[in-house]
Amino acid sequence: MADTKREIERKYESDHSGLPDLTGVAGVAAVIDKGVTQLDATYYDTEDERLAASSITLRRRTGGSDAGWHLKFPVSPGVRDEIQAPLSDRLPRTLAGLVRSRVRDTELLPVMRLRSDRDVRDLVDGDGRVLAEVSVDAVQAERFGGDGGTAQWTEIEVELADGIDQGFLDKVEKRLKKAGVRPSSSASKLQRALDETGPKKKRGKKARVARELVTAGDHVLLYVRTQRNAIVELDPAVRRDVYDSVHKMRVATRRMRSAFKSYGKVLDRAVTDPIGEELKWLAGELGVDRDQEVLTERLTAALDELPRTLLTGPVRTRLRTWSHARSGGSRRRLINVLDGKRYLDLLETLDALIADPPLLEAAGGKPEKVIRKAVRKDFSKVSGLVEQALELEPGHERDLGLHEARKKAKRARYSAESAVRALGDPASGLVKSMKSLQNLLGDHQDSVMTREALRDLARQAHGAGEPSFTYGLLYGREERRAAEDEAELPGLWRDIKGGAGF
Repeated sequence: MADTKREIERKYESDHSGLPDLTGVAGVAAVIDKGVTQLDATYYDTEDERLAASSITLRRRTGGSDAGWHLKFPVSPGVRDEIQAPLSDRLPRTLAGLVRSRVRDTELLPVMRLRSDRDVRDLVDGDGRVLAEVSVDAVQAERFGGDGGTAQWTEIEVELADGIDQGFLDKVEKRLKKAGVRPSSSASKLQRALDETGPKKKRGKKARVARELVTAGDHVLLYVRTQRNAIVELDPAVRRDVYDSVHKMRVATRRMRSAFKSYGKVLDRAVTDPIGEELKWLAGELGVDRDQEVLTERLTAALDELPRTLLTGPVRTRLRTWSHARSGGSRRRLINVLDGKRYLDLLETLDALIADPPLLEAAGGKPEKVIRKAVRKDFSKVSGLVEQALELEPGHERDLGLHEARKKAKRARYSAESAVRALGDPASGLVKSMKSLQNLLGDHQDSVMTREALRDLARQAHGAGEPSFTYGLLYGREERRAAEDEAELPGLWRDIKGGAGF
């Protein structure tokens, strides 16, 4: 069993030992000495330090009140999510899964041992409430391995108590700076230990080259790489069932597939098409229950808007039964997918694609020319589909046409997103326009799917001898909502075409 907590802290270093007087910090009524604790932590990583490269730390620590396994993910500067598991000799399976997208099949090894004498004090207010924990840590670091080195230093750590405004840390920092204490140059103890005990890495020139976007291929690869990174980084959140993480990972797969199709003149589709099929498979696995959840939420909201006098029969019970029967997955099933060989092979394939991209001749062309041409082509496809759908009479064929236009609008939006660095404001404007179009057509498609669901519910209710009045009422409302979307579309489309900078 693992517990998660949000850790908000700042680290400092000083040329002097000990802790400055913090009783002058606004809001602090007392500084309470909590004594000294000995901590002994072993940090784990791959041989090539993949976790450290992503600012992730995995350790087994003894001593202190929270002895056990700790896995920390960065959220923002000074903020990390810490997942804790009980102390054991072996890495808990839950934590192993949370790093699998980065580690894959590579062995996790002990890379660093940190022993700390932690002198702890609590900063409390006039009511005795703890505002923050301040510690002075005397650290000894020992790198494992043949060429391992050692280091030692003293640092000050200020960790915000739960429920306290982050602005309090600014007040503490102001007092510390006045006493000559400065923010640490390292974001974590492990990072400092790795830097001080290992060989110096030459990063400057390589980092500058990586940031240069000269060719069309550079821009496209940056976009593809960003989506690969998103999939890898969202994996732990999906496993932890963090809100909206599944949706975000699906979007990353769609963006990458879209880039492969939009930039077929830049990246060889003979290579990318099979990868695109695997991304489509992954998106499908991620969406096994998501689409059903969205549909159920829409129907539930529609029921909530109805007066009780219009709810005839056990409609809510019928909806729950229907929704449960149509749910095709479970958390365990999704975790099995993420632990499975097919998914891990896909991640390896994406790494290989980025390391050795199948670039075509157009990849060396000027971004403004090559990328603009691809975006124009996507926009042209949207234009043709929208205008073709508008010529059809309302009904099934128009519904299909608008659904196809929605899918192409999504691709045009993604290709415009990838073009913003190269084309600037015109691409940004197209992103906004395609998002508006996508939202309108998405609402229309949701109405189509909701009406299908209502027909199914009405049939089931009728077969069980239940009233079907409410389902027919909701059907009529959805039909009117779709008609309103269709009535709004021509004006929106005229505005989009008139403002398109392509």
